[in-house]
Formats: sequence, C-alpha cells, structure tokens
Amino acid sequence: MKKPIFTGAGVAIVTPFKDEDLKINFPLFEEIIENQIQNGTDAIVVCGTTGEKSTLVYDEHVEAIRTAVRVTNGKIPVIAGTGSNDTVHAVKLSNDAEACGVDGLLMVTPYYNKASQDGLIESYTYIEKRVSTPIILYNVPSRTGVNIKPETYLELSKLPLINGAKEASGDISQFAKTVALCGDSLNFYSGNDDQITAFTALGAKGVISVLSNIAPRLAHDIAMLGIEGKTKESAKLQLKYIDLCNALFCDVNPIPVKAAMCMMGIDVGRCRMPLSPLNEANEKLLRDVLVKHNMI
Repeated sequence: MKKPIFTGAGVAIVTPFKDEDLKINFPLFEEIIENQIQNGTDAIVVCGTTGEKSTLVYDEHVEAIRTAVRVTNGKIPVIAGTGSNDTVHAVKLSNDAEACGVDGLLMVTPYYNKASQDGLIESYTYIEKRVSTPIILYNVPSRTGVNIKPETYLELSKLPLINGAKEASGDISQFAKTVALCGDSLNFYSGNDDQITAFTALGAKGVISVLSNIAPRLAHDIAMLGIEGKTKESAKLQLKYIDLCNALFCDVNPIPVKAAMCMMGIDVGRCRMPLSPLNEANEKLLRDVLVKHNMI
C-alpha cells in the first residue's frame, strides 16, 4: 500500500493575474494560499489546468511553485503540475519543482501527441526513473486527447514513485474497473467536483478540486465524509451544491471560477488568452448560483 500524499480536498489553485499586464499577482497569490490553509484545504495543487499552466512561461511557472512551497511552509502538502507533451521537458520541470521542495508532482498525460497506451507507459517510466518525488498521474482526455486505460494504470502502479492518479475522465465505470484492478497500489482522486461522493464511495482518497477555490471547507467536508464511510452525509452536501459545481464549468475551466472569485471580491483577474471572459448569459447563471448559496 502506498501512503497518499494527502487525503480530502486539494485545491487546484488559480493563478491570479494583474489587470493591467496579466503578470502574476504574487502578493494576492500568497494571500489566497494563506486563506486556503486557514479554511481547511488539505493540499495546494499549483500550476495545474486551473492554474493556467499552459500559458505560464517557464520562469514564472517555477516561481509560482516556489512561492506556494514558501508560503505553505510545510503546513500542508504542495503538489506541482509538471506534465508536458514533451517527456524530457517534463523531467526538467519536475526536477526544478523538486528543488523548490514540493511534496508531489501532478503529471498530466502528454497532450496533442495522442500517445498510445505503450507510449504512456514508456513516457511515465522514463520520468519516474529521473525524479525522486511521488507522482500523481492526471487523466483528462477531454483536454489531452488520450485516455489512461485501466490496464495501463495497473502497469504504471507497479512503479514505486507512481503514487496516485487524478481521474477526470468522468467515466465512473472505467474508474470502478481501474480501482478493482489496482487495489491499494494507487491512491485515486476525483478530478471532477460533481463526482466526489461517487469516487470516495469507490475508494478514492479525495478530490483535486476547482470548487475549493471558493469553498475550501465545503469541498473538504464532502470528501472527508465520503472517505470516512458517511456516504449519505457526503451525498447530501454533494447534491445541495451540485448546481454550484456545475456552474463552475459553465464555460472552460478556469474561466468561471476566476469570475466567481472576482464576484466574491477577490480580484484574480481574467484568464490569459486564448481563454476569454464569461459571456453575459453565463455570468448571470454563475452570479445567480452564488447568490442562492449566500456567497455574494
């Protein structure tokens, strides 16, 4: 059995930008991290999809990771997004993240290349042999064009540093088959906030959460109730806030969650291009849900 890097809800934290030049707003970033820690988040997942990793230049990517580690100061784990469609680049970024002192590496499947299952195994094996920090695989086929199959998860689980997986395929049947095959050899996390209860009921250790950016205690509670076997209580919260989970994906992530934070008075700025601001209809939808739940 591999010890999980964290249990509960890890925040897939946004990267705030300044309005005038869209450079990283590091003072605000530090405040957001501190607020997450104070409000019960279980891990900081920095420079992932929600952190707009794909539009960060290399130096600011590393600086964001370094900042998260410094501010967190060992209170909770920090997991850095270091995956790439270039395997060698992923190793370099992972090694630089390790030098910053991260507790884990979030490793998305190579995007655009459309690697085969053999290619995934070869790539992840190459990376695993060249790092010293536990790896969480990240399966999000809607973005990358490639899906990690259950049998591939089983092969990868045999590598000592492949510690877990963020499963964002949305396919519960595939996830159930994967858990049945891998057992305790991988620690799984839901990659979708609307599936936390379902995933924990099948043995997941929690969620890597977009919702946590605006409701860290809520995401933590849904996850921990499920992990503790209190499925009915977890489901009650999951269903109460299912409209909020859905509203945060009314447009491409992280457009809605950054808009929500701005509505809540946390000026994280807009997303970098090519992502555009919410349109009027989705802005109203999101605002109405936040008002319903007394968040603004």
